[in-house]
Amino acid sequence: MSKTDTTETGRTADEAAGAQLSTAPQEDTAVGGPALGVVGWIRWFWRQLTSMRVALILLFMLSLGAVPGSLIPQTSADELKVQAFKDAHKALTPLYEKLQFFDVYSSVWFSAIYILLFVSLIGCIVPRSWQFVGQLRSRPPGAPRRLDRLPAYTTWHTEAEPEQVREAALAVLKGRRFRAHTVGNAVAAEKGYLREAGNLAFHVALIVMLVAFAWGQLFKSEGGKLIVEGDGFSNTLTQYDDFKSGSQFGTDELEPFSFTLDSFTGTYEKNGPQRGTPRTFEAAVSYSQGGGDKKAVIKVNEPLKVGGSKVYLIAHGYAPVVTVKDGRGKTVFHGAVPLLPIDNNITSTGAIKVMDGYRDKNGKKEQLGFQAFFVPTFAGAGKGTMFSQFPALDFPVMALTGFHGDLRVNSGLPQNVYQLDSSKMKQFDVTGGTGKANRLLPGETMTLPGGAGSITFEKDIKEWASFQISQQPGNGLALTGAIAAIAGLTGSLFIQRRRVWVRAVRGEDGTTVVEMAGLGRSESAKLPEELGDLALALTAQAPPTAPVPESAEEPAEDPAPSGEADK
Repeated sequence: MSKTDTTETGRTADEAAGAQLSTAPQEDTAVGGPALGVVGWIRWFWRQLTSMRVALILLFMLSLGAVPGSLIPQTSADELKVQAFKDAHKALTPLYEKLQFFDVYSSVWFSAIYILLFVSLIGCIVPRSWQFVGQLRSRPPGAPRRLDRLPAYTTWHTEAEPEQVREAALAVLKGRRFRAHTVGNAVAAEKGYLREAGNLAFHVALIVMLVAFAWGQLFKSEGGKLIVEGDGFSNTLTQYDDFKSGSQFGTDELEPFSFTLDSFTGTYEKNGPQRGTPRTFEAAVSYSQGGGDKKAVIKVNEPLKVGGSKVYLIAHGYAPVVTVKDGRGKTVFHGAVPLLPIDNNITSTGAIKVMDGYRDKNGKKEQLGFQAFFVPTFAGAGKGTMFSQFPALDFPVMALTGFHGDLRVNSGLPQNVYQLDSSKMKQFDVTGGTGKANRLLPGETMTLPGGAGSITFEKDIKEWASFQISQQPGNGLALTGAIAAIAGLTGSLFIQRRRVWVRAVRGEDGTTVVEMAGLGRSESAKLPEELGDLALALTAQAPPTAPVPESAEEPAEDPAPSGEADK
């Protein structure tokens, strides 16, 4: 080996030994920094998730994610509106279905944000709660060496003894609800712990609201029922027109009650620019629960409460009474037919279906169907199209178009009771009107051609009301959480955490030098005012003497700790 190689080998060994003995930080040559490992990555992810910044981001994402749920029809609320939206927006429908925009609140992405926010809030609250408990159990820290450097400060000389001043300061501060104690030659006090308590209450209230929302979604039930005046409803599953419930709700949990719609009253503005605007909607009902009969009036936003259920009034319309007879004069149908409004003046459409009991002039069984178009206030013949001019029953007219044949109610496919499937039916040609449809006033009859029978628009026109019966077990808890959140947020915004110190020491001139200073967690103009009030209360017991000369030396200070003296 050459001398040069030997020298280089020795130098390399010396460098290695020096690197082992050196206290300087070693350079990390790995690309991307040191490896965290599985546990390290889990710890890092948990710290990020439970940070306040991420909690606020998730809360913002949750509110942002609820926007599609309020703008786009939801399957859980109204399937008919969802289907109408799909028919009107065929290009957007596939995209919205993939993004689960028609079921926002049960979608995977909304649930993920919801669960992450829940975990993040718990991860934020638990350690902060322990810290807050520790702060409550501890005492305010001692006074700093230089009180005059604090933002709020005052000082004076007094003839009172230092011990008397400190006892008086302790009494004044405790009288103002400060937590105070004596530390050395000073009194330390702190106030405003409710600020952190309000902050924690706000976050706990958010968790309560999230739990209430989840509970309500899992155990809720909601159904709709259209009831004509004089008809009733029993709270059983078979009585509902439509019914939805949470995944954990059982039909045996339905509240046992029933009610009858005695009458419906609606009033409208008759004159002025708001003509036709509803003024009152009232449904007078008789209901029973546990064998007792009671009377009640259900109004908009004033539901009937029966046990844990609420009955809301959500819509109303008209149900003309019609009588259908066959060619031999036999009544094959008589009753009120609810029609659905299509505008604010309650122009309504619907279908009248005679499924059983009808025979034609030859005795052959057949089914009848009538397309109905109803206006409560008709403008009159030759005065425009047949649309209602006012919501009340001022001039009711009904136009009927008749069909005979097969209604296809036995085809196995579900049908809308308000729509007529005329694909297997033949339309009647009638005299008068348009030749296809006749306009009838209350009490008038339309005769079907060829001895097929007749249909009469009776003078009795009933009204119907649509009700929503719902059980939301989490509503009370959500309301409690909302109130607690507002109270906690108010406390965290308007309560200031602050500390006050009062030092009293003997000065070189023989008098007692009193120093008072305050420090707040955040800047506030009220802190100097509060300190002034405290100083005024203290000077009543430790009155100031003549002003201190400018040449006077500074008051004696606490001896510096050993560590600071060494420095």
